Amino acid sequence: MPYLFLALAIGSEIIATTLLKYTEGFTKLWFTLGCLVSYGFAFFMLALAVRDIPVGVAYALWSGLGTAAIVAIGAVFLGEPITLVKVVGISLIVAGVLVLNLGGASH
Repeated sequence: MPYLFLALAIGSEIIATTLLKYTEGFTKLWFTLGCLVSYGFAFFMLALAVRDIPVGVAYALWSGLGTAAIVAIGAVFLGEPITLVKVVGISLIVAGVLVLNLGGASH
């Protein structure tokens, strides 16, 4: 169940961050409300997840997978360029998350 909470936290954070682009500096009411509600839900789910998952592992997964997903969403839906530097950066983030989960903080 804690990994379900974490998955919901990651998904909600991805939605919130995507909506952040559309708030236009918090001047668009409905996008702003959606963004804030999604971030609130993300933190609530993260709080439930860290009751059973070490906080370092949960946060690494939450932030790392969220970052990778936002880069992909930016490229596919928002027309943001994918550069070699972005690919290397995301690869390093994913590698760090894997290291934490395979032999680091989780064991």
